[in-house]
Amino acid sequence: MVAVRRSRPLRNQLFTRITVVWFLCILFILLAFSTTCLLVVDKIKALSVTKTIAGDNLEPTPWHPFPAKIFPSDGKYTRASQIFQCSYLTCSSPLRFIRSYMNKNELLHNTTHSCPALFQWIHEDLAQWRVSGITENNIKAAKEFAAFRVVIVDGRLYVDPYYACVQSRMMFTIWGLLQLLERYPGLVPDVDIMFDCMDKPKIERAKYRQSKFSPPPLFRYCSNRDHLDIPFPDWSFWGWSETNLAPWEEEFNNIKEGSKAVKWIDRKPTAYWKGNPDVSSPIRTKLLECNSSSMWGAEILRQNWFEEANAGYEQSKLANQCRNRYKIYTEGFAWSVSFKYILSCDSPVLVVTPKYYDFFTRGLMPRENYLPVRSTKLCTSIKFAVDWGNSHPAEAEAIGKGGQKFMEDLNMDNVYEYMFHLISEYSKLQKFTPQVPATAQEVCKESVLCLAEPKERFVLESSIPKTLTYPQPCSLDPPNQKLFKKWTDKKTKVINDIEKMEDISQTKKKEVTEIQSIQNKKSIDIEKMEDISQTKKKEATAPSKVLDRNQRTQNKKSEDAHQGEKKKDMIQTKKTEDSLEGKNLGGGDMPQGKKRKKRSRTKKTKDTPSYRKLEDKPQGKKG
Repeated sequence: MVAVRRSRPLRNQLFTRITVVWFLCILFILLAFSTTCLLVVDKIKALSVTKTIAGDNLEPTPWHPFPAKIFPSDGKYTRASQIFQCSYLTCSSPLRFIRSYMNKNELLHNTTHSCPALFQWIHEDLAQWRVSGITENNIKAAKEFAAFRVVIVDGRLYVDPYYACVQSRMMFTIWGLLQLLERYPGLVPDVDIMFDCMDKPKIERAKYRQSKFSPPPLFRYCSNRDHLDIPFPDWSFWGWSETNLAPWEEEFNNIKEGSKAVKWIDRKPTAYWKGNPDVSSPIRTKLLECNSSSMWGAEILRQNWFEEANAGYEQSKLANQCRNRYKIYTEGFAWSVSFKYILSCDSPVLVVTPKYYDFFTRGLMPRENYLPVRSTKLCTSIKFAVDWGNSHPAEAEAIGKGGQKFMEDLNMDNVYEYMFHLISEYSKLQKFTPQVPATAQEVCKESVLCLAEPKERFVLESSIPKTLTYPQPCSLDPPNQKLFKKWTDKKTKVINDIEKMEDISQTKKKEVTEIQSIQNKKSIDIEKMEDISQTKKKEATAPSKVLDRNQRTQNKKSEDAHQGEKKKDMIQTKKTEDSLEGKNLGGGDMPQGKKRKKRSRTKKTKDTPSYRKLEDKPQGKKG
């Protein structure tokens, strides 16, 4: 009994302790859960403002405003979870490293070759920093003009977005850099790059011509002679999902195949342009005035991208736009990505005097790859080029083939090689060791595809090469100033010669027009003289006609008066005869057989009425 009594308090104590432990565990779990929930909520709030290359939580560039991107309305928590997965989990996944190791590219070391001549422009674009180098202060100064920052360290890519880019430009540009890293593993050096994805260059050359400070290095898709922005291959080489354009090599092959549908000589003998003139481009607005096949030899069509998007871009397929002998290229708001597609037809391209250039257009040569057209005399210059080409068909067709061949040689191998050498030469100028910024995030192919919309993902995946073996990058020659001078002198001479030909042609046309004008004036003067002569003749004959009419009137009056006198004489004669006849009938003294004395001036004949009356009456007897 004593043992039983003692066991009960022990049991109660044990139960109490277990209860306390369970209570503490439950309390700890509740606290942990609430803390986790709070952390998750905070993380979701943080993710809701996380900036991505897809444009999440980014404002448009202030120097070129545009409508912000609208994402699918699946709820902010759904989008936040997607951002968390794509931005923080995808690139660090063990599966990614396994997959990247299995798909590792191999370089063929025995295929080194010289780079194309146009790669010499890399040296020219970086010449401004050849002496001073590129410092961290230069990078910080470039941030003012950049939309995003790209840092490559140990073959891994990090992005720090500042502003949104139009449509998917940032995503496709980053995708191209990731493809570059995969193509040349271990060869791409560490770099720190500021990049702007909008059109117009910003770093003014004149501002740093006499300055002791070196200009901020800024990459973009185009530049011009007045700016120092560094040209880089544009996003559309990997496709342009918003306009239904495939990656470059696929799109080029489609255009080339489409150009075979109609032989060059059988195409319309006119110049063709189709695009959007409503982009604050005075030259495109002016181009609309040249829309006349008969007067200017040009067909100018307005492109409505909203209608084309709704119609599935069926009317704007580039492969179906090689039906004219000539095509026209003119810049828009700045440089235009359409240049490479227009050149891909084997029709000579009439290039309206450009102000901007991208990385490859400086390698084009007039009258070999295109025909220059003056912007100052746009319509007449287009007309001259069309007339010249139609009168020199063999030369014109060769120029069209030359432009197409240039673009065919610019394959994706050359594009990646240009990117590699530009980044490599840029890295040699850096006077600091690139470090990953605290605000930057690692980006990999998987994270880009994770953030991309279905159509974007399809285009991006279609740009992935089918092979895993690539040749080594081409060998870049050192700077050659003589080559630059040779190019520029040749290009200037050819353009001047064409302009002189055009001026001579216009002068001859003007002379012919003046001669025709003089001849027309002479013919008009002759006609006027003839009209004056005829008028004078009419005026001269008019008085004679009046005199004749008066004479006829007077003659008629005199005839009427003469007839009146005749009638009076006849009446008088009749009266006289009647009186004489009355006397004879009354027993006159005139003997028979003796003729009557004629007192009337009118000669009596048997035909006269009075004679017939006398003859018909019986002769009266005397007494």
